[in-house]
Amino acid sequence: MSTTPAIDEAKLEAFMERFVGDLGACATAPLVVIGDKLGLYKAMADGEPVTPADLAQRTGCRERYLREWLCQQAASRYVEYEPTAGTFRLPAEQAMALAADDSPAFIPGAFQLLSAMIKDEPQITERFRSGEGMGWHEHDHDLFEGTERFFRPGYLASLTTAWLPALDGVTERLTDGARVADIGCGHGASTILMAHAFPASTFAGSDYHEDSIAAARAAAERAGVSDRVTFEVADAKAFAGGPYDLICVFDALHDMGDPVGAARHVRSQLADDGVWMVVEPYAGDSVEENLNPVGRVFYAGSTMLCTPASLSQEVGLALGAQAGERRLTEVLNQGGFSRVRRAAETPFNIILEARP
Repeated sequence: MSTTPAIDEAKLEAFMERFVGDLGACATAPLVVIGDKLGLYKAMADGEPVTPADLAQRTGCRERYLREWLCQQAASRYVEYEPTAGTFRLPAEQAMALAADDSPAFIPGAFQLLSAMIKDEPQITERFRSGEGMGWHEHDHDLFEGTERFFRPGYLASLTTAWLPALDGVTERLTDGARVADIGCGHGASTILMAHAFPASTFAGSDYHEDSIAAARAAAERAGVSDRVTFEVADAKAFAGGPYDLICVFDALHDMGDPVGAARHVRSQLADDGVWMVVEPYAGDSVEENLNPVGRVFYAGSTMLCTPASLSQEVGLALGAQAGERRLTEVLNQGGFSRVRRAAETPFNIILEARP
């Protein structure tokens, strides 16, 4: 005979409070995407108070929709509301995060990525039953652009100012002129940032996703670096052109079906005195270390994107986005890299320096 467990009313109430917060956050996500796509945040970036009618005039959108959107954004504390005048204002701090594409705090890309995850839920649900993988190229288009816009702020904040300088002797080589490969480059944000910072060096980006490579080539043209940056369609075990002085993999090693095989290929394309920089999502080595707000985000991304991507490829090791430094080091060691150290970290990334 089963018994009904006693309910701790205080714990239930606390959980329901968390639920309301989570529900509000989920409900806010599509509204942030709308604000980003329609330029609503940019239209308020001057910090001046606006009425819904003012914002309608600035953007060409319908006032009634904007009124409801503004009220929700005020309830979310993304904008401020002045009840006497009935106006809404985007403070400078929120404008930096919501309206400035080149800001290291820019966040709409994260919501765009999230929208792709939600749209792909039916396919991932079926994979839970079948055990099959789901390739990166099979996801909603918002994933590709959203991923680039999600990670680029972190690269803007740290790549050339902290991560590369943390690698022994690397910035000096890049300044003098080095050959660099960026594997799994996506839309090329990391490649192009490095090219801007080190004009004496040349850069070769590669990714198996053809549409992303097309976007990367166009981005390099717009950035004026296409004379020193090339992009090719190739997976991590097939890129060529070595030996390279520096090879980089940004937030992609754990997505690979055969990261050990990829590591071996990187070794074959790296100069004997070269460096492999591996940037991965921040994670501890145990589950309990990752049960926090950052781990919550990365485990979700790992469930919906990273693990299915790996399982869709040969070997299908499925490291997951929270593999941790110890497991990553094992992979690098197996691939021929005997010296691995944590060179830098942020709340969202660990940066490993690997040498043969």
